[in-house]
Amino acid sequence: MVSTKIVARKNKKNAKNEVPLYIRLTANRKSQFIALGVSVIIDYWDEKAMQVKRGHPNMARINNFLTTKLAELQSKAIESEEKTPDNISKVSQLLKGIEKVDFLKYFDEYNQRLLSKNKINSHRRSNTVYNKIKDYMKGEPLYFEDITVKWLKDYEHHLISTVKNSMNTLYTEMKAIRKLINEANNEDIISISKSPFTKYKLKWEQVDKNYLTEGELMAVENLKLPENSYIKVHRDIYVFATYAGGLRISDIFLLRWRDFDGEKICIKTQKTNSIVSIKLPNKSKEIINSYKTNESGLNSFVFPILSKYNNLENEKEKQRAISAANAYVNKDLSKIAKMAEIEKHIHFHTSRHTFATRALRKGMRIEYVSKLLGHANIKTTQIYAKIVNEELDKAMDIFNE
Repeated sequence: MVSTKIVARKNKKNAKNEVPLYIRLTANRKSQFIALGVSVIIDYWDEKAMQVKRGHPNMARINNFLTTKLAELQSKAIESEEKTPDNISKVSQLLKGIEKVDFLKYFDEYNQRLLSKNKINSHRRSNTVYNKIKDYMKGEPLYFEDITVKWLKDYEHHLISTVKNSMNTLYTEMKAIRKLINEANNEDIISISKSPFTKYKLKWEQVDKNYLTEGELMAVENLKLPENSYIKVHRDIYVFATYAGGLRISDIFLLRWRDFDGEKICIKTQKTNSIVSIKLPNKSKEIINSYKTNESGLNSFVFPILSKYNNLENEKEKQRAISAANAYVNKDLSKIAKMAEIEKHIHFHTSRHTFATRALRKGMRIEYVSKLLGHANIKTTQIYAKIVNEELDKAMDIFNE
């Protein structure tokens, strides 16, 4: 016998203190959940009565909906059970899709959970995707079942023709939508068989990766810049990264003296939360040691970039400071490229590309380069191996001259 009950999934509470309501189906001590597309502030939920308490602004409407939906599902559960007795999975599958689930509401609740977990960067990126879709829908509802291959192609056309997004930005947008659909499937809100991504394929366009040659890097290193100026600090951290495993700019900003033992730096990276230990080459040690003063305590930043920002203990403020400082660094790097007579668009991330190509040219094994860069998949690192091989092919053309 299948029993039904309305429950609040407290483990899915969002930043507004709201919890989503589900129908719980139970048979043979096994349970499955079907989302109702309704969330309520947890203090207003009466678990025993399976109703919203008095005082909630939409109490009557929500309770009427819950009563109707529970009766409907109980009836359908009995009907389904006659066809598939004691098989909770099949009963659940038969009942799925009865209630349309609002994709944008689900997306917003997902973003709120990211915020409540202090995943500021993930929230910022995800919320950008959410706002683009919301603008595209112009106030019209968007249900999971509306996201078909045709809808994805129409939205793709909108992003390219109207928003002027690149193919790789489009890839990121679609990847985020696919992630939400997979999340909804994991939560038994929709069936994965309804996912349009079984037929719609994501497209990624390979782009050229700018990097400095040995000569260009030396030109940047040898620039005479004013002492104690920010442009000199920005040049130094760029060069530092090209030797120190291509560290990301956020990790360099947050590098403290306690992370450096005189030979190695050991940090927890901002992007992946992985622990990275890097033995510094002489050039990196020379740069890092030039910033040590009598006032440098273990908790002091190695490079004086974030020191002027306040409230860095707050994750949101910290990420805001990193973003502002990053923009300042990239502005100075454009000036530095001109001063060094480099005709390339240089931004801080090119220091990672420069490290990778230099390391492979000097004979470092690709799996070591991949580990130092923190790549989850060695295929990402193989892009740099291809660049180096193309350089070697061009070098052989001297025999045709």
